[in-house]
Amino acid sequence: MSEPEGTHDDRVGPPHRGTERETLRAFLDYHRATLAMKCAGLTDEELRRRSMPPSTLTLLGLVRHMAEVERAWFRRVFEDHDAPMVWSKEIDFQAAYDASASTRAEAFGAWEAEVETSRRIEREAESLDLVGHQPRWDEEVSLRMVMVHVLLEYGRHNGHADLLREGVDGAVGA
Repeated sequence: MSEPEGTHDDRVGPPHRGTERETLRAFLDYHRATLAMKCAGLTDEELRRRSMPPSTLTLLGLVRHMAEVERAWFRRVFEDHDAPMVWSKEIDFQAAYDASASTRAEAFGAWEAEVETSRRIEREAESLDLVGHQPRWDEEVSLRMVMVHVLLEYGRHNGHADLLREGVDGAVGA
C-alpha cells in the first residue's frame, strides 16, 4: 500500500550540533517544508476545503497567512517598513485566511517569493544581532528574535495543517 502524498517525508532535519544560526535556519526551513508537505498532492478545491466546521481555516489560507508572516517579519522589519501586505491594504492578517477564490499557484507563488526574500535577508545579515524595526510594535528587534518568532508561527500553524490535512483525505503523520 502506498502512502498518501501528503505524508511522504523528505524534509531535512536540523543539525544536532550546529551553531545557533545554523540551527535556527534549519528549523525554520524544516517547518517551511512541513507546510508544503501538508499541502502536497491536493487540488485547489481540497486546499480550500474547510475541514473543521465551523472554522473557516483552510490549508490554502494557512499558506497565504504564512506569506504575510514572512513579509511582516523579514521584509517589513529589515528592508521596507512600508511594504504593503500581500493580501490586504491594511495590516490585516485575517484577510489572508480567506482563500475562497485563491489557487495553489497564487498562494504558493506569493509564499515562496516571501520565503526567498526572508532567506536572502537572513543570509546577508552579518549576525543574528542585526537590528530591524518592527513597525507594528514601533520597536527594534533582532534577527534572532524574528527567526524565533517566525519559527513559532510555523510550529503553531503546522499543527493546524496536520488536522486540516487529515480532514481532507485522512493523511496523518509528520
